[in-house]
Amino acid sequence: MQLDDPAYVTSNQDIQNGLNWPVVAWAFRTGHAANWHPVTWLSHALDVQLFGLNPRGHHATSLALHLANSILLFLLLRRMTGAPWRSAAVAGLFAVHPLHVESVAWVAERKDVLSTFFWLLTVAAYARYAQRGKGGGANAKVFYGLALLCFALGLMSKPMVVTLPFVLLLLDYWPLGRFANASRQSISRLLLEKAPFLLLAAASCVITFCIQKQAGVMSPLTKISLGARLDNLPVAYERYLARTFWPGYLAAFYPHPRIWPLWRFITAVALLAGITVWVVQRRKRQPYLAVGWFWFLGMLVPVIGLVQVGNQSMADRYSYLPIAGIFIMTVWGAGEMLAGRAGGKWTAALLGSLAIGACGALTWRQAHFWENSVTLFVHASEITADNYDAFYNLGRYWQHKGERARAAAYYQKSLQAKPDYALAHNNLGYILLQDGKTGAAIAHFEASLRSQPVYPEACYNLGRACMSNGLAAEAVECFQKALGMDPGVAEINYSLGEALQQLGRLDSARPYLERALEIRPNFAGAHYKLANLLLQQGWVSAAVAHYQRALELRPDFMQACNNLAWIMATCPAASFRDGPRAVTLARRAEQLTASRNALVIGTLAAAQAEAGNFAQAIAAAGRARQLAAAQTNTALLNVIETQERQYRKALPWRDATQRVQDVRGK
Repeated sequence: MQLDDPAYVTSNQDIQNGLNWPVVAWAFRTGHAANWHPVTWLSHALDVQLFGLNPRGHHATSLALHLANSILLFLLLRRMTGAPWRSAAVAGLFAVHPLHVESVAWVAERKDVLSTFFWLLTVAAYARYAQRGKGGGANAKVFYGLALLCFALGLMSKPMVVTLPFVLLLLDYWPLGRFANASRQSISRLLLEKAPFLLLAAASCVITFCIQKQAGVMSPLTKISLGARLDNLPVAYERYLARTFWPGYLAAFYPHPRIWPLWRFITAVALLAGITVWVVQRRKRQPYLAVGWFWFLGMLVPVIGLVQVGNQSMADRYSYLPIAGIFIMTVWGAGEMLAGRAGGKWTAALLGSLAIGACGALTWRQAHFWENSVTLFVHASEITADNYDAFYNLGRYWQHKGERARAAAYYQKSLQAKPDYALAHNNLGYILLQDGKTGAAIAHFEASLRSQPVYPEACYNLGRACMSNGLAAEAVECFQKALGMDPGVAEINYSLGEALQQLGRLDSARPYLERALEIRPNFAGAHYKLANLLLQQGWVSAAVAHYQRALELRPDFMQACNNLAWIMATCPAASFRDGPRAVTLARRAEQLTASRNALVIGTLAAAQAEAGNFAQAIAAAGRARQLAAAQTNTALLNVIETQERQYRKALPWRDATQRVQDVRGK
């Protein structure tokens, strides 16, 4: 799946190292993917440790967590309410509802099922504390501490669970009954015991806000106005409610309409207000209605769009735990309505079975859409209008498959639906850059950055386009901006070092190339570029080491092979020369270029001369001279002719430009 899975697993170099101490440290300090959720990162790393990149294992973990959540929900409700059949019905609906497919089938949404697991453990521990708390004692304090610990783990899995203190107050009302005949003093105590939970929630909110703002994923009011957000709010609630009861048309992305028709807004407000008034009026006789309703409303507050992250108007995954409140309302309400009637229990069982069976059938159908990116986003584009995100992700799929023309067509459709879509501009620009259309690519990268100024990938790509146009100074500026947005990316550090190296600013370039290798030690290109720089500065032994490492990582790295052969054939310092090894390397470089590169054949000639094979050196120099003449490369032709005259005198060639500063290992 191309939807966030690369960022979380398949292209995440840190996670692909498996579970180890460096990954643990990274998980707690990173804001990668615009979130701070270290426990989620550790769960992905553990999956890689256990299953590698086999998707079956990763999906099995998410499914196991979802099943655990369903069982925990049943056990929790049964313990708090003493109603096993109603608890089982709620848990059954939770287990098989189609709205949950996105959270379970999408590996990158591990944070949903994982945070809910800790959320339910928190409530379970809190319920034990509340039931034992009347007498106080050590046991109650232990359960309270466990509740705080599980809540912290939940926040470190997904910060959406910040509303938990609010839900605990609802549960105090029903079914725990802690508000019954409560005095002002006891109510104050109930509120005070939520203070540590609120402090943890506040800390999580601050961390999340800072990371998402820095990552540039928060939509500013200039893109989605406050009026548009307020207009979408009641409609989003109404749509979540409608999809809970009629989950037939579910999409991976629902575009934000900016403004809904007035009738739709008024209808949604009237519906929400009517239900709210109804449940409040019946709160004493049927307290579960108010608890379920405000559970649903309250848990959606962080994602309802007042603080807009992304461009969606709603998302199925956001309803994962909130709709459990609607299930509680429905099941307890139906159970109470049928209780005492003739055949009421059988009727309730039949209705419950039919509801769970229907949800299961729809879930089976919905899960098939998540088989791959094409089925998922073709379906989304068919059931929603102008779904620019679906077109964009179809473009990503075909781009990943190497079908650039097909991908570009989808990116263009995405931009027709949303002309300021930064992601589509960036990816279309990348394809144009690959096709050599540098000017058009630059225009798209600039459009991407106008729409989303904090977009390190677009800024980096703009720098690469400038490099392709020979604008190294402009590229340096782009790479510096990209590095300011995301300093931990090896490619950005590498490219900045490369651009500075082109400008002759070797001392400035070296730290960035070294930093790229700190981030990604197996970065063959960075080893090669750093070797070139070190050779220019005269640090030959260090350059040789980096060339050798580049070849270990990429045995077909022709340039590294050629340059290392040249040093071993022509270095003024005898300690670095090795004629036979130089011949082997030069022959390998010649094979990699199919004997069509005059410079490489010239290196072979120098290597043969160093090995004392002057006849072969003269023959190789002759072939190199003919190729240079055929390519009208006058400068190279003159150099090869000079070298050939040296070989005819039975003398090897020495490269006087190599300033050897470290012969003694300085």
